[in-house]
Amino acid sequence: MFEEIDVNQVRMACFAGIFLVMALLEAGLPRRRLENGRLKRWPTNWGLILLDSILVRLIFPIGGVGLALLAQENGWGLFGLLGWSGVLAGIVTFFALDFAVWGQHVASHKIPVFWRIHRVHHADSEVDATTALRFHPIEILLSFVWKGLVIVALGGPVEAVLVFEIVLNASAVFGHANVRLPLWLDRLLRLVIVTPDMHRVHHSVIRRETDSNYGFYLSIWDRMFGTYVDQPEKGHDGMEIGLGAPLTPKAHQLPFSLAIPFLGNSKTKSEKPGAMDVRSNQ
Repeated sequence: MFEEIDVNQVRMACFAGIFLVMALLEAGLPRRRLENGRLKRWPTNWGLILLDSILVRLIFPIGGVGLALLAQENGWGLFGLLGWSGVLAGIVTFFALDFAVWGQHVASHKIPVFWRIHRVHHADSEVDATTALRFHPIEILLSFVWKGLVIVALGGPVEAVLVFEIVLNASAVFGHANVRLPLWLDRLLRLVIVTPDMHRVHHSVIRRETDSNYGFYLSIWDRMFGTYVDQPEKGHDGMEIGLGAPLTPKAHQLPFSLAIPFLGNSKTKSEKPGAMDVRSNQ
């Protein structure tokens, strides 16, 4: 089946569709009034997205689905040893990959060298659909290596990996979107998946809030491991997003964003007490 379709085209079509829908909803039903709008922020965000995409295609041309296919053909991974296949293996693969992405996100905040790189994502002064894919190329490459290792170690169904890749992209865009959902719908959805209001807390300058709500798709991991925060201390309209001075004001410049991992010290926010740790760490 996978020889007959271009997996990357399928992923890109799904991403383009969900991004278009979220961008339109952001324009019609915004959750917050953006102090720094699209014209100021989007060129840099899209520049990072384009650079990341080119590097991944050049360095890892087969992608996660290709790795899953390779593992399946060679009998690699846990499921090959156990003889698992079908729906059960697919479900376990999906949950395991989502947990792996959650764990990687936690590590990117807790391990100093990874935090230096991950700051590029948090330096955005607003959160919208483009923030979902605003990552430094180094982080994107490290992320692919980690995800690829998990895929090979599991040896799960190729179809499950494809579905996960599509869902991960779509949920990242949805979770970062500046969209106002009805409160009842937000409460219902976040019992299972990450909503925009839930993830926006993670982009607060307040340390306790930045070190929470790490999930990209499933919300259960933050609840299970005690990293769930329901609402921002200052409310969604009053909260400050980003890393504060001096990083965030300059993060709208592409060269500066690419240089962020090499600026400042490498201490994590959690090593310093107080609500302004994200700023003082810079």
